[in-house]
Amino acid sequence: MKTFILGLLLICSVSTFAQDTTIYQVSPRFENCKDTEVKQLNSCFNQEVYKLIYSEYKLPETIDSNYKGELAVIFEVTKEGVFKTVYVEATNTKLKDEANRVFSTFPKIEPATYNGNPTFKQYSITLYFPLNEKNTPSNQTIVSTDDNTTEETKVNQIEKLTILQQKAKQEFDSVQKSLTKYTNKAYSSQVNIPFSHENYSRFDQDINRIGTNSHTASKPYMYNDVANYYDFNSENEALKKETQTWSGRKLWNEHLVQIQSEDYWFTVDPIFDLQLGKDTDADFGSTYNNTRGLYVQGGLGSKLSFSASVYENQGRFAQYYNQYAESLKAFGPDPAIVPGRGIAKRFKDDAYDYPVAEAYLSYSPAKFMNIQFGHGKQFIGDGYRSLLQSDVASPYPFLKLNTKFWKIKYTNTWTWLKDVRDEAVVDKAFRTKYIANHYLSWNVSKKFNLGLFESVIWENSNDRGFDINYLNPLIFFRAIEFETGQGAGNAIIGASGKYKLSDNSNLYGQFILDEFSLSDVTGGNKSWKNKFGFQLGAKYYNAFKVKNLMLQAEYNQVRPYTYSHNTIVLNYAHNNQPMAHLWGANFRELVLIGRYQKERWFGEAKLITGVRGFDINDGTDNFSYGGDIFADEEDRPSDTGITIGQGIKTTSVNASAQLGYLVNPASNLKAFVNLSYRNFNPEAQTVSVLNNSTVWINFGIRTDLFNWYFDL
Repeated sequence: MKTFILGLLLICSVSTFAQDTTIYQVSPRFENCKDTEVKQLNSCFNQEVYKLIYSEYKLPETIDSNYKGELAVIFEVTKEGVFKTVYVEATNTKLKDEANRVFSTFPKIEPATYNGNPTFKQYSITLYFPLNEKNTPSNQTIVSTDDNTTEETKVNQIEKLTILQQKAKQEFDSVQKSLTKYTNKAYSSQVNIPFSHENYSRFDQDINRIGTNSHTASKPYMYNDVANYYDFNSENEALKKETQTWSGRKLWNEHLVQIQSEDYWFTVDPIFDLQLGKDTDADFGSTYNNTRGLYVQGGLGSKLSFSASVYENQGRFAQYYNQYAESLKAFGPDPAIVPGRGIAKRFKDDAYDYPVAEAYLSYSPAKFMNIQFGHGKQFIGDGYRSLLQSDVASPYPFLKLNTKFWKIKYTNTWTWLKDVRDEAVVDKAFRTKYIANHYLSWNVSKKFNLGLFESVIWENSNDRGFDINYLNPLIFFRAIEFETGQGAGNAIIGASGKYKLSDNSNLYGQFILDEFSLSDVTGGNKSWKNKFGFQLGAKYYNAFKVKNLMLQAEYNQVRPYTYSHNTIVLNYAHNNQPMAHLWGANFRELVLIGRYQKERWFGEAKLITGVRGFDINDGTDNFSYGGDIFADEEDRPSDTGITIGQGIKTTSVNASAQLGYLVNPASNLKAFVNLSYRNFNPEAQTVSVLNNSTVWINFGIRTDLFNWYFDL
C-alpha cells in the first residue's frame, strides 16, 4: 500500500512539473489588439499589418498604375516592438525602396513574448499588385515559421519561404540581367572632361558661339555642361572604326571595361604615357617616359559621379627640363620635383621615379549646383596660360563649389597646398598653406563675358589651421585679410573678359592685381608696389575657311614681385611651382598656336617667345629682382625704377610641332611624334641660369588626361 501511494505521488509531481514547464509564445500586439484573445492575436496582427500597408504604400511615379507583379518581404518585430525589414525582393528597386519606407513608418507595438519574456519574431509576406484588398488571395496570411498553425498552413508557409529563398539565390543573376547596353552615360554626367589643350580645342568653338549662355573660363568642364553644345556621342560615332573582334573594339573604339545599368555605370581603362626621344644638348643617351596606370570613372544614380587615376612613372627628360626639375627639389633626400606631377626619387643614375594619383567625387544636389572634393588641379581662363589659376603645379587636395543660375556661374575653390623648401619646413615637415578662390562669371550680353576673381593665401601657423572665415562663399577676402591681420594672409584680385566677334573668332583677356599704388603710377617712378599683370589673346576658328583649323595668339605680361610676399610661405605657389603662370613673374611673353584636326588625325604648331629677368645670386648680388616668387620681396634692390626683365635679362624661344593620331576616342589614347626647339639666352650665366640651345624629338603613345608644359 505504501509503495502504491509513493508511486502515485511521484506521478502527480512529474505531471505537475510538466505542466509548469509548458512553453507559452504570444504574438506581437498592436494597440487595436490589446483586448484580443491569445488564439485570435495572429489574425488581428495580420489585419493590422495589411491595413497599414494598404494605407501607406504609394506606387512610385515611374511605375505604371496598372502594374501587375509581386513583392516579397521578410520582416521582424524586434524584442523592443519595432518593425524591421530583413529582405525585400521585387523586379524594380523603387518598389523595394517604397516597401522599406512603409515598414519604417509602422508604430512601435508590444513585442512577442516567450515564456513571458520579450522576444523577436520574424515573418514573411507576399504582396500582389495592383495593391488592394480585392487583389489579395483569400487564403493569404503573414507567415511565421514558428506559429502554432495547421499542417496545411505550415506547408503554404514553407512553399512561400522556398520561393523567397530561391529569389534570394537568384539575386546575383538578377543584378547581371539588370545590365544594359553601354550608352556612354559619362557624356551626361558630372564627370570632368580631362583637361588638356588638345582635347578642349575639339569643342572650343561650339561652346563659344554667339548666343550661348556657356561659361568657358573655369576648367575642367563637366560633360553635362558641354553636352548642351557638343554632341559627344555623334562625334565619337563618326570616328568609330568598323571591327568585328573584341580586341579590335577595345583598341579602337571602347573602354576596356564598361558596365551600365539603370542606376549606375562605370568604366576602367589602362593609362599609358610611353615616350622615347633624343635631346641634342644632353650628355646622356635617350630621353624616355614610362607611365603605366589605371583610369576609373563612374556614376551612382543621376547625381553622384566619381573618377580616379593612378600613375606609376619613371622618366628622364631633356637636359634643361631635368635641371629645372632638380631646381624645384623639396626638403629631404628626393632629388627633384617633376613639374606638374610631383616629388620624384632617384631612378637608376640619372632618371626619376614619380608616382601620381588624382581622384574626386562630383555631386550635384540640384540642377544649379555641383560640389567636388578630390585631389587634382584647376584652371581659370580662356587662354593657353592663366594669370589667375593654372594647372602647371602638382595636384593638390581641393573642394570646389560651382553654382550656375541666370547668366551667372560662380565658382568657389578651397585648396590645401604645401611649401616644401628647406627654409619653410617645420620639424622636418612640409609647411601647409591654403588658398581660397572666388570666381564670378557673368554673361553680360550674347557676345561679352566678364569675370571677377579674388584669392587669399594663408598658412597653418600658430595653430590657425584652415580659417573658417574663408569658407564663406560670398564674402570679400580683402576685408577678412584686414580683420585677421594684414600679415595673416596674401590677397590677390583679378578680372577676365571675353568678347565674341563672330561664331569663328573671339578676343579674351585677364588682369591680375597683387598690390597697387596709384600715387606711384601717376608719379611715373615705376614703384615695386605696382604688382600686376595682364593677358590679351585672340582665337580664330576655321581659319581662312579651313575647317577645324584654329589659330591662337596670346600676349602675357607680369611685373616683378607679383605673386610674392614678405612672409616666407605666402607666395602664390605649391610644391615649389607657381599656381598661375609657369614663368612666375617679371616677364613678357608671346604665344602663337595653330591646331588642326581631321578625323582621328591632329597637328599642332606652337611658338612661344619672351623676355624675363632672373636673380643674380653670385655671392655679391643677392637681391631679389622679382622673377622668383619664392624670394622675399623685401630683398629688392630698390623701391623705384622697377622694370620687366631686370636682373639677368633673358630671351627665350620655344618652338614645337606635333603630329598625332587618336587611337581610341573613349580612353583618349593617342600616338604622337613631337619636335621641339628651345633657345634660352641670358645676358649672363650663373649656376642656375645657363645658356641653352637644344632640339628635342620624341615620340610615343599616351592617354591624354593632363597637360605637359615643356616650354620653360
